Amino acid sequence: MNKEWSELNKTMQAQIKKKDTWLDGVDTLISLRNQLMDTLLSFKDELTREDFDALPYINADGYHSKNIAYSIWHIFRIEDIVAHTLVAGDEQVFFAGGFQRRIKSPIITTGNELIKEQISDFTKQLDIDELYAYIQEVKKSTEEIVRGLSYDMLKQKVSVDRKNSLISQNVVSTDEEAYWLIDYWCGKDIRGLIQIPFSRHWIMHIEASLRIKGKL
Repeated sequence: MNKEWSELNKTMQAQIKKKDTWLDGVDTLISLRNQLMDTLLSFKDELTREDFDALPYINADGYHSKNIAYSIWHIFRIEDIVAHTLVAGDEQVFFAGGFQRRIKSPIITTGNELIKEQISDFTKQLDIDELYAYIQEVKKSTEEIVRGLSYDMLKQKVSVDRKNSLISQNVVSTDEEAYWLIDYWCGKDIRGLIQIPFSRHWIMHIEASLRIKGKL
């Protein structure tokens, strides 16, 4: 793991556990996310359209078996779903902004159900410029949600109503590779959701994307 990202993540995890350092933890989280977003933006400048769809490690085990476009989609669909449907209880950026049409995506899910060539078949259809517009809106909206939380809210679990709302939206595939996410997310409190989808999940997929980029 990138040492600076790892240290920022470790610091943030410790800070958000204590009331007197919670707001410092939010600042650390956003600093980490800004660095990670800079890496994603560098891909847009440095890679060809075909590079985003390449699967150089297609038979590997691990996140690097995906491609870069998928990784970007996956990070931010998960964040959008978790931040808006489960934490804020409002409309996802994806739907509010008409991003399925804009990105030209055939799916509205996280993409967990896709494997091997299905991944590149999916990503070849995407408008990368609109995908980048989407991820920047998601990042901004999530950070507004997090800044609006109080420390005392961090121990709240996902309500049954919000879990049911998530299920009804069909944004998580019923495929066994994906459906486990619903119970996984809904078993966490808000602090737990900040610690995974909003931070560590980014790191894992962006580091895998850097490995893919290095192979191209």
